[in-house]
Amino acid sequence: MSSLAGVLIADFSRVLAGPYATMLLADLGAEVVKVERPGTGDDTRAWGPPHAGGEATYYLGVNRNKRSIALDLADPSDVDVARDLATRADVVVENFRPGTMERLGLGYTSMKERNPRLVYCSITGFGSGAGAGLPGYDLLVQAVGGLMSVTGEPDGPGTKTGVAVVDVITGLHAAVGVLAALRHRDQTGEGQRVEVSLLSSLLSALVNQASGYVSAGVVPGRMGNRHPSIAPYEVFETRDRPIAVAVGNDRQFRSLCAALGRGDLAADPRFATNTSRVAARGALAASLSETLSSRTADDWFAVLMAAGVPCGPVNDLAAAFKLAESVGLDPVVDIADPRREAPVPQVANPIRLDAAPPGYRLAPPRLDEDGAWVREMLKP
Repeated sequence: MSSLAGVLIADFSRVLAGPYATMLLADLGAEVVKVERPGTGDDTRAWGPPHAGGEATYYLGVNRNKRSIALDLADPSDVDVARDLATRADVVVENFRPGTMERLGLGYTSMKERNPRLVYCSITGFGSGAGAGLPGYDLLVQAVGGLMSVTGEPDGPGTKTGVAVVDVITGLHAAVGVLAALRHRDQTGEGQRVEVSLLSSLLSALVNQASGYVSAGVVPGRMGNRHPSIAPYEVFETRDRPIAVAVGNDRQFRSLCAALGRGDLAADPRFATNTSRVAARGALAASLSETLSSRTADDWFAVLMAAGVPCGPVNDLAAAFKLAESVGLDPVVDIADPRREAPVPQVANPIRLDAAPPGYRLAPPRLDEDGAWVREMLKP
């Protein structure tokens, strides 16, 4: 039996943070009904290329195991259906601007009166207080939330990450909050409101950088691929392509020096401890670069990993998936769908559970594909 079997989620979210959270919960067995705008549906249905089978792969990536119903929330009759769905649901997830659901009669207070056991998760950009009116876009939050200030080369501009990581982190926080609220409901019979914001999620996810600021007043800057507190912990050029070397302690550093044939570095007092290596990172990096440039990345990967030194070549996605397959992680699953000509490939849920593993029941739905099913399910 799936962990969340019997849990019904009314998903009013769109784009990434909310849909990612509800997909994770759906993988764990929850029944998720995705409420979409008639005609266009979730914005990500139009976010392409790339496409697969005529559908945007962005949308396909975060919407499996769900059922779609198209409801016009400007139409009173469709709002009635949405209200019935939220009343029946165990969980509501929404990421409209604060106040929108209240204007529709679907806000937490009104829904709690109809369903005291409801877990109601709101995802915002900047909270429901003074920042309620600010637009919650991942790029914007990466900029104003400090992530871009620590991402990129020291002499270059701030750079966003290669994926909307703030949305993903916020979705994870939302899923954890929902699970905690469901556990609380199991114990007390009471639902509650769960609130997560992109800005708060990012500040939490900045971990050591944020801690350095709040605890010591240190405002970090961009360091490229270097680490502010560990050395050597960066990317080096080899004969053919870059390799990442992640030395986390003095023992690993000595192993690195031995594997490289650089006993002189291990004996150098400037590099005796991590703190001293951080202080002399420039000289250390120059010496390591000289040696690492003499062989290929694959050569060094084999030598250093055999010596117990964490390292790896800088892969593209094709090589990354190949690596995951080679170590037995089974990173891709195919979901059969009788309504499509071929199975839909998906990135596997990363959670492994022995007793109740994630499942892959439904391919991402086409718009309003399950509208009739949902309406039938809501009948008294």
